[in-house]
Amino acid sequence: MNIEIKKSQKPVKYDEAIEIMEKRLSEINQKKSNDLIWTLEHRDLYTAGTSYNENEIIDKSIKIIKTNRGGKITYHGPGQLICYFVIDLKKRNKDIRKFISLIEKTIIDTLKSYNIDTFPDKKNIGIWFNDNSQIKKVAAIGVRVSKWIAYHGFSLNINNDLTKYKAIVPCGIKDKGVTNLTEIIKQDYKDLENKLIDNFILNLQN
Repeated sequence: MNIEIKKSQKPVKYDEAIEIMEKRLSEINQKKSNDLIWTLEHRDLYTAGTSYNENEIIDKSIKIIKTNRGGKITYHGPGQLICYFVIDLKKRNKDIRKFISLIEKTIIDTLKSYNIDTFPDKKNIGIWFNDNSQIKKVAAIGVRVSKWIAYHGFSLNINNDLTKYKAIVPCGIKDKGVTNLTEIIKQDYKDLENKLIDNFILNLQN
C-alpha cells in the first residue's frame, strides 16, 4: 500500500489545502497518484461543515469559511495539529463506518502512549476526555467521501488558544466542553505528529 506522507512546517492556507486535496482526489480516482496523509497547521480560522446552523455562531463578527466536509462549525489555529488525508476506500471494502472507527482508534492509541485516556462518542463524532466528570472534546473529525475516496481529516488540540471556541458552539454541541493536551497533562508532545502518522498507517494496513 503506497501512501505519501507530507509534513508542512509553515502554516498552510485553508483554501490551498482544500485545493491540493481535491486535486489529489481526482488523481487517485484516475489511478495517477497514491493516497496521502498530510500534517499541518492553519492560522486562526473558523470553518463550517455541511450541517451547521447560523445560530451556532455566537460572535457574529467572526468570518466563517463554508466547506463541503461533514459536521458543523469548528476552529483551527496555532497549537493544533491537523491531519488531512486523501484515502481510497475502494481498496478498503467501501466501508465508511469502519474508516471513521479507524481514525478514532488512531487518535486514541496515540494519546494512550502519553498516558491520556480518551474515547469516541457515537452521538457526537470526535474524541473526548473525561475531566472530573466534565466531558471535553480534544480532537474533531470531519470527513467527506467522493467517488469512494475519503478526504478532509481531523484536528487534535495540543496547546491552542481555547478561548477561540467561545465565538461558536463547537461542532454544534452545547453541553460539553473543549480542551487540549497541555491542559490535560503538561508534557513534551513534540513526537506526537510522528506517532500519529505511524498509528494511522498501521491501522490502515490492518
